[in-house]
Amino acid sequence: MQNDWRIPVFVDVFAGCGGLSLGLLRAGWRGLFAIEKDRFAFATLKANLIDDGTRYRFDWPDWLEKRPWTIEEFEEAHRKQLNNLRGKVDLLAGGPPCQGFSSAGRRRQSDPRNQLVERYLELVDLLRPRMVLIENVRGITYDFVSSDGSLRRNFAEELVGRLMKRYLVYAETIRCSSFGVPQERPRFFIIGMLKSEFGDRGPLMTPFERLVSIRDSFLRERGLTPHVTCKQAISDLELARAGKGPCADSKGYEALLTIAPRTRYQIAMRDGHQGPISDTRLAKHRPHIVKRFEQIIAECKATGRLNVQLNSAMRDRYGLKKKAIRVLDPSKPAPTITSMPDDLLHYSEPRTLTVRENARLQTFPDWFVFKGKYTTGGHRRAQEIPRFTQVANAVPPLLAEMFGECLMSYLMPLSLEKRGAAQGLELAG
Repeated sequence: MQNDWRIPVFVDVFAGCGGLSLGLLRAGWRGLFAIEKDRFAFATLKANLIDDGTRYRFDWPDWLEKRPWTIEEFEEAHRKQLNNLRGKVDLLAGGPPCQGFSSAGRRRQSDPRNQLVERYLELVDLLRPRMVLIENVRGITYDFVSSDGSLRRNFAEELVGRLMKRYLVYAETIRCSSFGVPQERPRFFIIGMLKSEFGDRGPLMTPFERLVSIRDSFLRERGLTPHVTCKQAISDLELARAGKGPCADSKGYEALLTIAPRTRYQIAMRDGHQGPISDTRLAKHRPHIVKRFEQIIAECKATGRLNVQLNSAMRDRYGLKKKAIRVLDPSKPAPTITSMPDDLLHYSEPRTLTVRENARLQTFPDWFVFKGKYTTGGHRRAQEIPRFTQVANAVPPLLAEMFGECLMSYLMPLSLEKRGAAQGLELAG
């Protein structure tokens, strides 16, 4: 790979469906390749960011097959190419799987997915990128404590400690709803800047300070504001407005039809897309479930419990065992989108959300299509990443783009300096 010192290069590991990659590509970065093991998530990544004719596209190397890879398989098969890339990658980005850390699930120190953090660090050692960007759930910052209280482990502290040997490290939890994302979603980010490139003291303004400093102008250029409500995000997808028809990719299902956008946010998410919007398949709710949802929505509105989990009395009254169910508050950002389609009910319609509505709350543009199953269950939940889960696991592309612009601003002075040095060497020769 020849880096021309003008366009910074990134690699995305644990890429999922491509939310982080999309944001970086939109910010002007050059994507070299991405690693993702799940076939459904990779199919989405490939359809949007790898195949010919896509709006944004990786400069995929000839030596790497365009297929799902585990990070272990990838490192074993292509160690020579990784060694050749050492020092030539500007940013190694990625979010090791978070299920073992998430407070929305069953936090387990022994969850084998937690060990993928170690695989990420091995790749950092191999590539020695100028920067690293790691995203995870806030739960990674919480201590795991043994049952008798004698042992304590904190994966976030370990990550920071390991990176500090070579990198200036900055870590912070960000609430996405303060950055134009119509979703509360607290996310933990780590940014590392190679000391040999940026010096031991680092820049005057930290990456997170710079992120805040560019936020308003970044959003204003796109016709957006820092705070967006879920109704502003999805009101053009209300069944009462859009109507429904046969679902194009699921026989026997109905889907929301496409109407004109109604808000600035919707216009931004439409992003020039023409024609029907994909991934609007409606769930098949039985009549008694619809009636129950109507009652829950009405009670939550009457008692001021929108965006709040149903209490035990309400769950008992409606015969629900599920604790996470909430009704959206149309005047506020949504709670964190999860992989479970029935965790959130629509603010005015007795139904769960579609994949596209979740994608809107995650800032995916409407032209971005999702592949694979819509949902999965049983033992397959640990083996497959269907569309709802792909959306939930992703870094919001809008926030990723903001990070991309922020981090690129640190690299441009380095690029100019290296170009000047290269020109000087040519003259001297």
